[in-house]
Amino acid sequence: MKLILVRHGETYWNKERRVQGGGSDIGLSEAGLKQADRLALALKNENVTVIISSPLKRALVTAEAIARQHRLPVVINDGLKEIAVGELEGLSVSDLSTTFTQHMMGWWQPGGSGRLPGGESFLELQERSWAAIKDLLAGHKDGTAVAVCHYFVILAIIFKALGLPLSYLTKFKMDTGGVSILEFSDYGARLVAFNNTSYQSVIVRS
Repeated sequence: MKLILVRHGETYWNKERRVQGGGSDIGLSEAGLKQADRLALALKNENVTVIISSPLKRALVTAEAIARQHRLPVVINDGLKEIAVGELEGLSVSDLSTTFTQHMMGWWQPGGSGRLPGGESFLELQERSWAAIKDLLAGHKDGTAVAVCHYFVILAIIFKALGLPLSYLTKFKMDTGGVSILEFSDYGARLVAFNNTSYQSVIVRS
Protein backbone atom coordinates (compact mmCIF):
# COMPACT_ATOMS: atom_id res chain seq x y z
CA MET A 1 0.00 0.00 0.00
CA LYS A 2 1.07 3.52 -0.73
CA LEU A 3 0.13 5.80 2.16
CA ILE A 4 0.10 9.55 1.54
CA LEU A 5 0.20 11.38 4.87
CA VAL A 6 -0.95 14.99 4.64
CA ARG A 7 -0.64 17.59 7.36
CA HIS A 8 -3.59 19.99 7.28
CA GLY A 9 -3.30 23.49 5.84
CA GLU A 10 -2.40 26.54 7.91
CA THR A 11 -4.83 27.70 10.60
CA TYR A 12 -5.06 31.04 12.35
CA TRP A 13 -3.42 29.49 15.41
CA ASN A 14 -0.54 28.20 13.28
CA LYS A 15 -0.09 31.74 12.01
CA GLU A 16 -0.16 33.10 15.58
CA ARG A 17 2.22 30.34 16.76
CA ARG A 18 -0.14 28.99 19.39
CA VAL A 19 -0.15 25.43 20.73
CA GLN A 20 -2.86 23.57 18.83
CA GLY A 21 -3.66 20.08 20.02
CA GLY A 22 -6.62 17.75 19.84
CA GLY A 23 -8.72 19.97 22.09
CA SER A 24 -8.93 22.90 19.67
CA ASP A 25 -11.00 22.88 16.49
CA ILE A 26 -9.61 25.87 14.62
CA GLY A 27 -10.49 26.45 10.97
CA LEU A 28 -8.10 27.05 8.10
CA SER A 29 -6.76 30.52 7.46
CA GLU A 30 -7.00 32.12 4.02
CA ALA A 31 -3.51 30.79 3.29
CA GLY A 32 -4.56 27.36 4.55
CA LEU A 33 -7.51 27.22 2.18
CA LYS A 34 -5.18 28.00 -0.72
CA GLN A 35 -2.83 25.26 0.47
CA ALA A 36 -5.73 22.80 0.47
CA ASP A 37 -6.67 23.72 -3.11
CA ARG A 38 -3.08 23.33 -4.28
CA LEU A 39 -2.74 20.04 -2.43
CA ALA A 40 -5.83 18.75 -4.18
CA LEU A 41 -4.38 19.62 -7.58
CA ALA A 42 -0.99 18.12 -6.67
CA LEU A 43 -2.63 14.79 -5.77
CA LYS A 44 -5.14 14.84 -8.61
CA ASN A 45 -3.31 12.22 -10.69
CA GLU A 46 -2.72 9.79 -7.83
CA ASN A 47 -4.79 6.62 -8.07
CA VAL A 48 -6.38 7.18 -4.66
CA THR A 49 -8.74 4.49 -3.43
CA VAL A 50 -9.59 5.83 0.03
CA ILE A 51 -9.30 9.10 1.96
CA ILE A 52 -9.40 9.20 5.75
CA SER A 53 -9.23 12.22 8.01
CA SER A 54 -9.09 13.46 11.55
CA PRO A 55 -12.50 14.86 12.59
CA LEU A 56 -10.99 18.26 13.39
CA LYS A 57 -11.99 21.00 10.94
CA ARG A 58 -8.48 21.93 9.88
CA ALA A 59 -7.88 18.37 8.66
CA LEU A 60 -11.39 17.65 7.40
CA VAL A 61 -11.59 20.74 5.18
CA THR A 62 -8.18 19.84 3.72
CA ALA A 63 -9.32 16.27 3.11
CA GLU A 64 -12.55 17.40 1.46
CA ALA A 65 -10.62 19.50 -1.04
CA ILE A 66 -8.56 16.44 -1.99
CA ALA A 67 -11.63 14.20 -2.09
CA ARG A 68 -13.43 16.44 -4.59
CA GLN A 69 -10.72 15.74 -7.17
CA HIS A 70 -11.26 11.98 -6.80
CA ARG A 71 -15.02 11.93 -6.22
CA LEU A 72 -14.49 9.94 -3.06
CA PRO A 73 -16.07 10.33 0.38
CA VAL A 74 -13.93 11.31 3.34
CA VAL A 75 -13.90 8.65 6.06
CA ILE A 76 -13.51 10.26 9.48
CA ASN A 77 -11.36 8.40 11.99
CA ASP A 78 -11.06 9.70 15.56
CA GLY A 79 -7.75 7.90 15.92
CA LEU A 80 -6.17 10.57 13.71
CA LYS A 81 -6.94 13.50 16.03
CA GLU A 82 -3.93 15.53 17.16
CA ILE A 83 -2.37 14.69 20.50
CA ALA A 84 -4.27 16.04 23.51
CA VAL A 85 -1.96 18.69 24.99
CA GLY A 86 -4.10 19.44 28.03
CA GLU A 87 -3.01 22.57 29.90
CA LEU A 88 -0.80 23.66 27.00
CA GLU A 89 -3.76 24.14 24.62
CA GLY A 90 -3.83 27.63 23.14
CA LEU A 91 -0.60 28.85 24.75
CA SER A 92 1.72 31.02 22.70
CA VAL A 93 4.82 29.07 21.65
CA SER A 94 6.85 32.19 22.46
CA ASP A 95 5.91 31.71 26.14
CA LEU A 96 7.76 28.38 26.24
CA SER A 97 11.46 28.37 27.09
CA THR A 98 12.16 25.75 24.39
CA THR A 99 10.54 24.59 21.17
CA PHE A 100 7.14 22.97 21.67
CA THR A 101 8.55 19.53 20.84
CA GLN A 102 11.43 19.93 23.30
CA HIS A 103 8.96 21.10 25.95
CA MET A 104 6.88 17.97 25.49
CA MET A 105 9.95 15.74 25.53
CA GLY A 106 10.57 16.99 29.06
CA TRP A 107 7.28 15.40 30.15
CA TRP A 108 7.48 12.17 28.21
CA GLN A 109 9.32 9.32 29.89
CA PRO A 110 11.51 6.88 27.95
CA GLY A 111 9.21 4.96 25.63
CA GLY A 112 6.71 7.83 25.48
CA SER A 113 4.55 6.69 28.39
CA GLY A 114 4.52 9.96 30.37
CA ARG A 115 1.43 12.14 29.92
CA LEU A 116 1.34 15.86 29.28
CA PRO A 117 -0.45 17.78 32.11
CA GLY A 118 -4.14 17.10 31.47
CA GLY A 119 -3.27 15.50 28.14
CA GLU A 120 -2.02 12.20 26.76
CA SER A 121 1.25 10.42 26.14
CA PHE A 122 3.03 9.90 22.84
CA LEU A 123 2.53 6.16 23.29
CA GLU A 124 -1.25 6.62 23.59
CA LEU A 125 -1.24 8.80 20.49
CA GLN A 126 0.84 6.28 18.58
CA GLU A 127 -1.37 3.34 19.53
CA ARG A 128 -4.62 4.98 18.42
CA SER A 129 -3.20 6.45 15.21
CA TRP A 130 -1.49 3.19 14.25
CA ALA A 131 -4.77 1.32 14.77
CA ALA A 132 -6.28 3.49 12.02
CA ILE A 133 -3.38 2.67 9.69
CA LYS A 134 -3.62 -1.07 10.42
CA ASP A 135 -7.26 -0.97 9.30
CA LEU A 136 -6.15 0.69 6.05
CA LEU A 137 -3.44 -1.89 5.47
CA ALA A 138 -5.96 -4.68 5.97
CA GLY A 139 -8.53 -3.26 3.55
CA HIS A 140 -6.39 -1.53 0.91
CA LYS A 141 -3.23 -3.62 0.65
CA ASP A 142 -2.63 -2.83 -3.02
CA GLY A 143 -4.17 0.64 -3.20
CA THR A 144 -3.19 4.24 -2.51
CA ALA A 145 -4.61 5.80 0.63
CA VAL A 146 -4.57 9.42 1.77
CA ALA A 147 -4.65 10.21 5.50
CA VAL A 148 -5.11 13.88 6.41
CA CYS A 149 -4.15 14.61 9.97
CA HIS A 150 -1.68 16.47 12.19
CA TYR A 151 1.96 17.06 13.04
CA PHE A 152 2.44 14.60 15.90
CA VAL A 153 0.03 12.06 14.43
CA ILE A 154 2.05 11.84 11.23
CA LEU A 155 5.33 11.52 13.13
CA ALA A 156 3.80 8.85 15.39
CA ILE A 157 2.77 6.83 12.31
CA ILE A 158 6.13 7.24 10.59
CA PHE A 159 8.05 6.32 13.75
CA LYS A 160 5.92 3.20 14.25
CA ALA A 161 6.29 2.11 10.63
CA LEU A 162 10.08 2.59 10.64
CA GLY A 163 10.77 1.55 14.23
CA LEU A 164 12.22 4.93 15.22
CA PRO A 165 12.58 5.92 18.89
CA LEU A 166 10.76 8.81 20.55
CA SER A 167 14.05 10.68 20.96
CA TYR A 168 14.07 11.33 17.20
CA LEU A 169 11.12 13.72 17.49
CA THR A 170 13.39 16.74 17.80
CA LYS A 171 15.16 15.76 14.56
CA PHE A 172 12.03 16.18 12.40
CA LYS A 173 10.18 19.32 11.33
CA MET A 174 7.00 19.42 9.27
CA ASP A 175 5.24 22.35 7.63
CA THR A 176 1.51 22.90 7.31
CA GLY A 177 0.37 21.21 4.13
CA GLY A 178 3.44 18.96 4.14
CA VAL A 179 3.10 15.67 2.24
CA SER A 180 4.91 12.52 3.37
CA ILE A 181 4.69 9.09 1.75
CA LEU A 182 5.15 5.60 3.17
CA GLU A 183 5.17 2.48 1.01
CA PHE A 184 4.30 -0.83 2.63
CA SER A 185 5.30 -4.20 1.20
CA ASP A 186 6.03 -7.71 2.42
CA TYR A 187 9.51 -6.44 3.32
CA GLY A 188 8.22 -3.70 5.61
CA ALA A 189 7.73 0.05 5.29
CA ARG A 190 9.84 2.64 3.49
CA LEU A 191 9.66 6.41 3.76
CA VAL A 192 9.86 7.69 0.17
CA ALA A 193 8.96 11.35 0.77
CA PHE A 194 8.85 13.65 3.79
CA ASN A 195 7.33 17.11 4.19
CA ASN A 196 7.05 17.82 0.48
CA THR A 197 5.63 21.32 0.00
CA SER A 198 6.90 21.98 -3.53
CA TYR A 199 3.32 22.02 -4.85
CA GLN A 200 2.67 25.27 -2.94
CA SER A 201 4.53 27.23 -5.60
CA VAL A 202 1.94 26.20 -8.20
CA ILE A 203 -0.22 29.10 -9.38
CA VAL A 204 -3.93 28.32 -9.12
CA ARG A 205 -5.98 30.07 -11.81
CA SER A 206 -9.71 30.53 -11.44
